[in-house]
Amino acid sequence: MVRRSPGSKLLWTVLLYFLAQGQSLDLKDLMDRAVQQSDKLHFLSASLKHDLDSHLPVTMGKIPRLSLCHTSSLNTPTEKSHALSLPEAELLSLIRTLLLSWKDPLLALSSETLSLAHPYKNRLSTKAKQLHEHSNNLSTGLKTLADRMGTLPSSHSPISYDKNLGEDIESQTVNFHFLLSCFRRDSHKIDNFLKILRCKAGILQQACQ
Repeated sequence: MVRRSPGSKLLWTVLLYFLAQGQSLDLKDLMDRAVQQSDKLHFLSASLKHDLDSHLPVTMGKIPRLSLCHTSSLNTPTEKSHALSLPEAELLSLIRTLLLSWKDPLLALSSETLSLAHPYKNRLSTKAKQLHEHSNNLSTGLKTLADRMGTLPSSHSPISYDKNLGEDIESQTVNFHFLLSCFRRDSHKIDNFLKILRCKAGILQQACQ
């Protein structure tokens, strides 16, 4: 018989509680919570980029174009009308794929922030870690939402990213700025797509207008 330590018992109890909470929520509550989490994610990415830009200006000519973001190969809607025309399952699949494509890059941002030559790198590090945690929380919530909606596993594969931020200070700064700019763009997409999905599910109809 396996004995659990008091700490592991507490963690298991907390996990069971949150699982029960998720199972007891109706679709509207799950949608609302997902949108609230995506709002936080986008706000935090904008706040982190503002902190970086305010104290460590980077020559824009050195920053790659957003069209070179690793997620640019994903065929995501560029117009609201296109997103509205997609079936709910397809739209949710795209949202989850886009978010999962940022799992490794956000981990890189959160783990390498302290190596930046920045006067407030501790603040940046704290926000980068929060960004990673919020992303994981949203990913868990979207899985619960997909299960509740009865959607099939995603037909899209997350875009892999296995690069580090670089060896020298300049390349670290440029790559950090570039990744953060890409994520801010994609977090805005995720937020908008989720609000459209909530509308298509018959919740908060004004988002469809």
